Amino acid sequence: MNTVSATMNVIIITDPTGKDPNGAAGGSMSFAQNMFQSTFLMSKEKQFVVLSGGEGDAINRLGAIVETISRLDNGATASEAAAAASGFPGIRVMTGGPKIGAAVGGTFTAYLVLVEDDGTIRVTPQSGGVASLAPGQRGAIIHLRNTAGNPQYGTAERVRRETAVNIGKMIRDGYSATTIMGKVFEEVSKDAGEKYGGGAVNLNSGLTTGDMFTPADLNQTGYPMNEPYTKVCPVCGWSAGYPTAESYTLCPVDGTPLETIYAYDALANAITVTQDSVYVSVYGSDEVGVSETTKEIVRASVKRNGYNANAIAESLNRAIKSGYIVGVNYVEPKDINAVESSRAVGIYYNPLPGGRTSPPWELPVGANVLDVVGNVQTAIGFVLVLLVLFRSTLLTSFKKR
Repeated sequence: MNTVSATMNVIIITDPTGKDPNGAAGGSMSFAQNMFQSTFLMSKEKQFVVLSGGEGDAINRLGAIVETISRLDNGATASEAAAAASGFPGIRVMTGGPKIGAAVGGTFTAYLVLVEDDGTIRVTPQSGGVASLAPGQRGAIIHLRNTAGNPQYGTAERVRRETAVNIGKMIRDGYSATTIMGKVFEEVSKDAGEKYGGGAVNLNSGLTTGDMFTPADLNQTGYPMNEPYTKVCPVCGWSAGYPTAESYTLCPVDGTPLETIYAYDALANAITVTQDSVYVSVYGSDEVGVSETTKEIVRASVKRNGYNANAIAESLNRAIKSGYIVGVNYVEPKDINAVESSRAVGIYYNPLPGGRTSPPWELPVGANVLDVVGNVQTAIGFVLVLLVLFRSTLLTSFKKR
């Protein structure tokens, strides 16, 4: 059984000391189908990533991944771990982290990028066996080939070399690994056509794109990384993903012009830690789009008002009332756990019963008034029934005469 897997793997290390929260990253992408998270596995605890690919079968690929992870768990360097791939025909494994360096093993065609402390950039082609970036070195490894059927087939060799050189320049110029990762996804998706996610991870901070760009189902392609991904309101945080976003130019909440975010920038944003970064966790809803929309709204609220649970609740409730967050009830400040010291916000939704998409209307009269009105209506109903019966009796009596 053949397996379709990543045709682009890249690991970038800009700060081997581990001090920069954005100093090490890894990612995978392809023109092919089935680019699930298995192509960019990360250990948050031990700060390593295992990227896989190749044209071997699924059993060999799984075996190579398991053996690589086993070696890393037992303290192997990146080169020692990646060497495991050579025992599995047609398989490629790339692995690395801020403390263990980076390496690619098995069947591959890659460039090794090394940036010296004096700014010297060395970019060398590598193929087969093991190629590695030693622990403590700044640099990167990028593998790229074209998938059969890709309209841009034949561009991989040129784009692989050009992208490697650009990675080296950006490392030399002080860009973080996560920022460079976004640029790599942009360049490769546009110039080589290996464009479907896939995804990426931040090895120092444990952030991942998760299933943002992976396929929704088996035997499908992931999200095209060179296309618009979402539109976002810079004021209130309202957002809509494509294709829904095509219907909007202004924010439906406050009328602000929306900003278009391309997938490669969304990827970089998702794995980059900034002073304004807010880590949002959403609980209580599996509705499509609720988590993503909630995160954007919370981040915008925190940016404007700080970690204020009341302000966050107001922003979310506006979105719920407008129908942009569905399937959940209005939130109260007690449903929000905002912790400024860790830059984290937890949102605890209560799902609506019976498959409802929106909460009940907030009517301007109380329940007791409605009860009285209901009783009056019932009484009137009885009177009307009696009148109808009385009318029928009168008509019958009149006809008999």
